Amino acid sequence: MSMRLGMVNTKIVAGICVAFAAIIAVLAVVLLDTSGESGSGLGRAYEYDVEELAWIDPNLFLYEQAGQPIRTGFASARAIAVDSKGVVYVAGDEAVKLFSASGALRGKIALSSSPRCLTVADDGKVYIGMKEHVEVYDVDGKRAASWASLGADSVLTSIAVYKNNVFVADAGNRVVLRFGRDGELVKRIGERDRERNVPGFVVPSAYFDVAVGGDGLLRVVDPGRLRIEAYTFDGDLEFSWGGFSSGIEGFAGCCNPVNFAMLADGGFVTCEKGIVRVKVYDANGGFVGVVAGPEQLVRGGEAHICEVPAECQSGGFDVAVDSTGRVLVLDTIKNIVRVFVKMEAE
Repeated sequence: MSMRLGMVNTKIVAGICVAFAAIIAVLAVVLLDTSGESGSGLGRAYEYDVEELAWIDPNLFLYEQAGQPIRTGFASARAIAVDSKGVVYVAGDEAVKLFSASGALRGKIALSSSPRCLTVADDGKVYIGMKEHVEVYDVDGKRAASWASLGADSVLTSIAVYKNNVFVADAGNRVVLRFGRDGELVKRIGERDRERNVPGFVVPSAYFDVAVGGDGLLRVVDPGRLRIEAYTFDGDLEFSWGGFSSGIEGFAGCCNPVNFAMLADGGFVTCEKGIVRVKVYDANGGFVGVVAGPEQLVRGGEAHICEVPAECQSGGFDVAVDSTGRVLVLDTIKNIVRVFVKMEAE
């Protein structure tokens, strides 16, 4: 069975995934150049290949940019979310800013330190992940709760709320934590468990995203394995899709996708770093098309495949989808939000 795309039987691949993770770890240690002085050592031929990989067939584009980008005013934007009314929330610096669908600033939540992720629940409450704890704000922007610290090793990178459950991705400890709305820990999800055929997450850098699908399954990016996994709320790994590919249909580099959002039909919008591109997949993980690529998202269409984690510790874009189907891409380099809408069929 191909590991590149489609549904994957977890019992068959669990052992393979563990071995692959070990290989990645060894390569990271052997190839890591902390000073950057030695360069990539890959030569001009490799650079040419990267340019080839970054090229996207124009016929694959399904979206086009609409209007001017939203300028966040942040020096360091980190995450984006959108509520059911179309209000856009952007976390950065030491605040969360609220923008209307047209890009007008509507409000600001001041924070005591830098936020790393956020989500907005159906009741309007805003859940913000700081480095090692979660803070909750009410619809008026007042802090309603500050949950207990998860420890110095924690690096919170994503939050998802579904009914009475709050799922928090902790890249530092490579685990997803399931909480109740009261902040009480209910379950640890994704830690290695051979008896349950759970291989454990491979998280080489601080990108580790979660969301809940309309089918009631938790989706988690396993970035080191270049795939998205589906779990029950009790921690059973049901299936996964994705894998390495040098083609547009898969994921390349050491750790992708960095972030994703779910569409109303159960599909996915994914963001990649290195070769910066935003793509669409169907509910089964089948490649559908492209939202934007390097030419639309970065200066001169720059592209670079990250072979080791140290090369891609920053620059990962975030993405959200609003109720109208617009795709909002947070450019964490220029600190702007680009809005993309689906092109009409000719």
